[in-house]
Amino acid sequence: MNKKILSGKNIVPTFFFGAVILGLIFFVIFSFLSNNRELQRETLGEIGAKEADPAVWGQYYPLHYQTYMQNFENTEKPSHFETKPYMEKIYAGTGYAAEFNEPRGHVYTLEDILAVDSARKKTGAACNTCKSSQIPEIIERYGDEYYQMGFNEINDQLEHPIACLDCHDPKTMELRISRPALVEAFARQGKDINKSTRQEMRSLVCAQCHVTYYFEKDTKKVTFPWDNGVKADEILEYFDGKGFTEWNHPDTGTGLAKARHAEYETFVGSTHETAGLACADCHMPYVKIGNTKVSSHYWTSPLKNIEESCMTCHREGSEWLTERVEDIQKKTKEIQDIAGNVVVKAIEEIKAARESSGVDAQLLQEAQEMHRKGQWYLDYVMVTNGYGFHNPTESMNNLGKAIDYAHQAIQLAKDAVR
Repeated sequence: MNKKILSGKNIVPTFFFGAVILGLIFFVIFSFLSNNRELQRETLGEIGAKEADPAVWGQYYPLHYQTYMQNFENTEKPSHFETKPYMEKIYAGTGYAAEFNEPRGHVYTLEDILAVDSARKKTGAACNTCKSSQIPEIIERYGDEYYQMGFNEINDQLEHPIACLDCHDPKTMELRISRPALVEAFARQGKDINKSTRQEMRSLVCAQCHVTYYFEKDTKKVTFPWDNGVKADEILEYFDGKGFTEWNHPDTGTGLAKARHAEYETFVGSTHETAGLACADCHMPYVKIGNTKVSSHYWTSPLKNIEESCMTCHREGSEWLTERVEDIQKKTKEIQDIAGNVVVKAIEEIKAARESSGVDAQLLQEAQEMHRKGQWYLDYVMVTNGYGFHNPTESMNNLGKAIDYAHQAIQLAKDAVR
């Protein structure tokens, strides 16, 4: 058999070609590793312990910051009164009756609070508590004196909206609680928030602000009314036990308590929460940017990124899921509108009774008590984002109570003038 022997002329180009291929392989590997390694902190130094500027954090975590900047896309803030006109009558006597707009989100907190009607700022500095990543440091500086300071006295010091420092330890990046009210609420229930698991923390960092709260009468301190539990009836029981009234309705004279966006409380005990999910699983899903996976910091409806938010668990299809969510929200809004109109009717009947001569004072008082309950349960659902989806069963139950108590108020008011 003949064998072909490589000559010197053949060896040189073969060696050269192999060297070129090997060089290209090394170049590709080097480029991949260079572009996909974690940014070394030594090149930038440490993030300051009180660094409130999200742009500074963005130098270390550019992809996370990229998703954070998406929040600026939400520019609309329509009035709640356009779709819920009964709110004006219900909130008479408060700043909410003067103006109540849909929120634009975390990055607009400072801009929007400056634009809001001045009647909404009567509680002073405390209105700023969940509006800026600088607030934890300010509360640390002033202590409880902060809550009694004037609105502008604090607001004039603020430059950055809600951002990274609100939820992350700048040294370790671990989730942290930066607002005292949540820590204190846990402590009063005999719970140590520091023993929370990481999955629990992925909801609790949201629960620093996405909850209902009130301002204590004497200290104006922001307080979570959770001593009896976190559900609507338990919170109302707490207020009743303290004899707490936030304001008296000018038409009915009823002493009322105000519910505020109870997202966390409503989520507790829901289908998703009992399945082990956290707020971040749906509102901060993992997304792929290039060849890197990051937790999105674009806080928006899961329906806007349903493939990442919902389809990791659900297999029914995105179209079916979207229709399911929208059906729940539509039905909740329908019942909410019924409840809103019945509460308004109760207000009108009680007002008429108060203006009548010879009214039965005892029955009128009972009507006011039913008004307090009915408006509370309505308000609890009405101001909570999601239109019932965070916990459909509980939301419908609360609206049912609102309708029932409002009807009782109407009947008692009519009986009082007979």
